[in-house]
Amino acid sequence: MSLQAKVMTAMKEAMKAKDTNALTSLRAIKSAILLAQTESGAKEELTEDQELKLLQKLVKQRKDSASIFTEQGRDDLAQPEIDQAQVIEQFLPEQMSEEEIEKVIVGIIAKTGASGMKDMGKVMGMASGQLTGKADGKTISTIVKAKLS
Repeated sequence: MSLQAKVMTAMKEAMKAKDTNALTSLRAIKSAILLAQTESGAKEELTEDQELKLLQKLVKQRKDSASIFTEQGRDDLAQPEIDQAQVIEQFLPEQMSEEEIEKVIVGIIAKTGASGMKDMGKVMGMASGQLTGKADGKTISTIVKAKLS
């Protein structure tokens, strides 16, 4: 079942349950999917990789907004953003732990022979490709920096 079909099913359930937060989140996903499809030209289906990147982007946007609202003391605005991020995360594969990510990155560093920060781009490229949808880019970057410095 494609992501779009899953979202539509979840939207119907959210409408029946009168869950406005979930509905708002699901509509955001649907909108992003439609926008991505129109950007690519025809109404073709997005690849699984594109869907994962799209979902990660939406989650990151919500979390960034929530942290800004929290810094400004606006918890009333931060909480809906956090709730929406949690709804969107349900469509992502289970995220890897930092230890698992670290093992993958150590393997990539050994494979590429990376020895310092000058090789960060090469390691990040391979790590991002292998960990798409399973790990946050910020976490990957932090671990790569720690291992290469």
